[in-house]
Amino acid sequence: MIPLPLARIAEITSGALAGMADPRAVVRGPVVIDSRAVEPGSLFVAIKGERSDGHDFAAQAIADGAVAVLASKPVDAPAIIVGDTVAALAALATAVCADLPETTVIGITGSAGKTTTKDLLARLTARIGPTVAPSGSFNNEIGHPLTVLKADEGTGYLVLELSARYVGDIRHLARVAPPKIGVVLNVGSAHLGVFGGKEAIARAKGELVEALGADGVAVLNADDPLVAAMAERTEARVTWYGRSESAAVRAEDVTVDGRGRASFTLRTPSGAAPVRLRLYGEHAVQNALAAAAAAYELGLPVATIAEELSEAEPRSRWRMEVTDRRDGVTVINDAYNANPESMHAAFGTLDALAGGRRRFAVIAALRELGEESAALNEELGRLAASAGLTGLFVVGPDAEPVLAGAGAAVRDAASGDPGSGDPGPDGAGPTREDGAAGTVRIAHVADAAAAGAELSGLLAPGDVVLVKGPRAAGLERVAEALLEGDRR
Repeated sequence: MIPLPLARIAEITSGALAGMADPRAVVRGPVVIDSRAVEPGSLFVAIKGERSDGHDFAAQAIADGAVAVLASKPVDAPAIIVGDTVAALAALATAVCADLPETTVIGITGSAGKTTTKDLLARLTARIGPTVAPSGSFNNEIGHPLTVLKADEGTGYLVLELSARYVGDIRHLARVAPPKIGVVLNVGSAHLGVFGGKEAIARAKGELVEALGADGVAVLNADDPLVAAMAERTEARVTWYGRSESAAVRAEDVTVDGRGRASFTLRTPSGAAPVRLRLYGEHAVQNALAAAAAAYELGLPVATIAEELSEAEPRSRWRMEVTDRRDGVTVINDAYNANPESMHAAFGTLDALAGGRRRFAVIAALRELGEESAALNEELGRLAASAGLTGLFVVGPDAEPVLAGAGAAVRDAASGDPGSGDPGPDGAGPTREDGAAGTVRIAHVADAAAAGAELSGLLAPGDVVLVKGPRAAGLERVAEALLEGDRR
C-alpha cells in the first residue's frame, strides 16, 4: 500500500479521528479485515458480519501492531470513525488506485473460470513487471478493494476479478479500480435465480467493458454469443479469443491426455506456439486463451505466453485439485463452487481422467437458479447418472430433482422407458447393470460427513472420485476425509 498518514485516510473516508489517534501516524499496510492478519503498520478494518463483529477485536489489532482501526462506532483503540466501513474501504482503495497512474489495471469477469484465468494472467504479467492479484477469489465489495490496497508505486499490473450478484456490482468495482483491459469469459447460469435470466447476467457482466475508455481493450470470448454481443457496449478496441477461426487468439488441434490435461497450438496474429497445460479439464483451454489474449495485448511474445501457460500449476484450492492416493484412488476435488456449466465441465474431466476405472461422484443440488432450479437440477441428475458411475451420492437438502433426474437416466439406459419405476426408499435410487461400469448406486445422504464415511467403505484401489457442488454444501470436506488417512 502507498504509505498514508491517518489524517489523509480520515479525509479520504470522510471519517473522524478518535481514541487518541495520531493524525501523523502512517499506515504502510497491509489493510486487513481479519485481526489475525495484522502486521506492524497495518490498518484494521472492523466489519460486522453475521457471526462476528470486527469491532470486538480492535484492541487486539492495535496490540499486534495496527496503527489504527477503521470503525463504524467508538472502540477502545486509536480509530477513524466512519459511517460505513465497507464504503470507506472502497473510498480508500479508489483514492490509492488513482494515485497509481503507472499501474495497468486488468479486470476479469464471467460466470465461471475467473479465478483460474486470474491466476494464469497474473503469472504472465509477472514476466513483464511486479504484479498484484487477489489470493483465492477476493472479488466482491470487500475483497476487491483489499486487493487494490496491496498495490504501491512499484506495482506494474493489478489483475483483478470482478463478481456480481446484482446489476451494478461490477460497475461499482470498476469505479474503485478503473480497468485498462477488461476480460469477459462467459455468461452462464450461476446466480440465475438472482438475476432472472441469462440476458440479465450478460447485462451485469458487460458493465466491465462499459467501464473501459477509448484507449482500453476489451478481450471477449468469440465462442459465447452473449459475450460477443458486448462488443457493441464499449468504446474500447475489441480483441477476440476462443476456438473459432474468427478469434485473433485461438486454440488449434486441441487434444486431451489420459489425465484430462489439454494440449493445443496457441495461434496469434504474430505466430504460434505449442501449449501443454498442467491444469485439469478441457474447459481450462478457454481460461488459458483468455489469459493469453490479454497478455498478447500487453506485448508478451507468443512463445513466452505458451511457455508460462505450460508451466502453470493449479494455485487456488478446491478447483480441479487432482490427488492420487497411495492405493491408486484418485480424488478430484472441484468443490469450491458449481453451476450447470461447470458441472458439465467437471464430468467431462472425470470421463477423460478415469478411462476404464470405476467412477464415483459426490454432488449436491445447485442453488440460486430461480424458476429453472428444478429443471436444471433434474438435468444435473441425468448428467451424473449417465457418466458411467459405479456410485452417485447426492448430499444435503433440495436433492429431489437431482435424484429424480438420476433415476430417470438409469431407467432410460436400462429399459428405454423413461416412465418406469420411482426412486427407492430414503432417497436411494434404482440400480442397474451397466457392463464394465457395474452396478450404479444412487443414494441421498444428509451431509458431507455421511457421504465421506459411506463412500470410504466402497472405494477400491484404482477408483476415481469426483467431488463437486455449490460452495454452501461444504463438499470439500468429503475430499479431505478421503485423503486424510492417506496423509497420515
